[in-house]
Amino acid sequence: MSSKSNTATNTNGNVVAIIAMFFMFAMISFVTNLAAPIGTIWGNTFQGNSFLGMLGNMMNFLAYLFMGIPAGNLLVKIGYKKTALWAMGVGIVGLFVQWLSGLGEAGIGMFIVYLIGAFICGFCVCMLNTVVNPMLNLLGGGGNKGNQLLQAGGALNSLSGTLTPFFVGALIGALTPSTTIANVSPLLWIAMGVFAFAFVVIYFVTIPEPNLAKKGHAKPKYEHSPWSFRHTTLGVIGIFIYVGIEIGIPGTLNFYLADQGENGAGVIGDASTIAGAIVAIYWFLMLVGRTLSSAISGKVSTRAQLISVSGMAIILVIAAILTPKDSLIGVPGFIYTGAMGELASVPVSAFLLILCGLCTSVMWGGIFNLAVEGLGKYTAQASGIFMMMVVGGGVIPLVQQLFANSVGYMPSYWLIVACLGYLFIYGIWGCINVNKDIPVALEDELKEELV
Repeated sequence: MSSKSNTATNTNGNVVAIIAMFFMFAMISFVTNLAAPIGTIWGNTFQGNSFLGMLGNMMNFLAYLFMGIPAGNLLVKIGYKKTALWAMGVGIVGLFVQWLSGLGEAGIGMFIVYLIGAFICGFCVCMLNTVVNPMLNLLGGGGNKGNQLLQAGGALNSLSGTLTPFFVGALIGALTPSTTIANVSPLLWIAMGVFAFAFVVIYFVTIPEPNLAKKGHAKPKYEHSPWSFRHTTLGVIGIFIYVGIEIGIPGTLNFYLADQGENGAGVIGDASTIAGAIVAIYWFLMLVGRTLSSAISGKVSTRAQLISVSGMAIILVIAAILTPKDSLIGVPGFIYTGAMGELASVPVSAFLLILCGLCTSVMWGGIFNLAVEGLGKYTAQASGIFMMMVVGGGVIPLVQQLFANSVGYMPSYWLIVACLGYLFIYGIWGCINVNKDIPVALEDELKEELV
């Protein structure tokens, strides 16, 4: 009876822990996706300078480069729960600093304050990502079940990321010379309140701590590192490439559709608005893809999913590159309708590219799941390394933009094809763990924690 009772208690505890991780997964995209729409306020402040407006988003991603390894070390030293609590606290500070940037007269001084706040928030989401990804994988027992939880959490992440710009846009309204950060203060305070509530919830939730030694047990010696595993090292490169693909596909497409010059798509009408509406479908399809993957991942292997979506994405991108610009398709009215009721047309290649959202949606969870398989006690350290590689979302799109300026928008997507080719090869060959003989002393203890 006692054994059954303990099993039931542990199971219930795992359910609560999973819900807590899902909640944090949603908060990651909520905080991250605040940067871009709030950046439009600063871009408007500086005479429409979109480069300055996007600096907040860049600061958010740049924080991963500095915090990835330290966040992984925190998991090893203080565990998942305390790292999550620290992340919540850092998030409150970052949001508060951003709020402070709206108190003074909008100018370079307050802009710097905002950038500091965005950078601090980047530390927060990096720490949360470092906690959530390995914990969901462990709570699912690794393998297909682990990937299933990652995809389910990713679906909530996408939903939160899709809704956030709508909330910010509703508060901003029409951009005018008098629009400042103060316009979105209610949302910043709500976000701080959510973090404070999450702090209390996580504080009282029991979360398995496989990296911390039990009482009476000496801490295991780390004779190796995540770099000792070939499939992990190649997976780290895969994460860097994946984030670049995820951001590069819609980012360059937005420029292509909005460009009214001869190198652009030649969209007639309000090109910027049409471009935004089309690109939004890409992010929505990521939500759809993650939802579908969470439903099938218990039966369809992670490896099969990664190979399939990588191969399909390669076909879609190559088709988009080779499709003539004058091959047009009408934009459905529910996606875009002009002020006078006019409809719009865009190149077929645009729709081929946004379909890639279905493919990229499952790549993050798939790569992470395959790359940490069999790591045992080295999982936390690997998670920190993966978070550092999120900086690929800033590097690869920048390189693609350099190609776009020299050879054209659509030819620049050959870089994306090459990146997708790497992920395809990783799914076929690179994800195989050839270092199974490396001792992972916490495996048995980990299984006891999760039973």
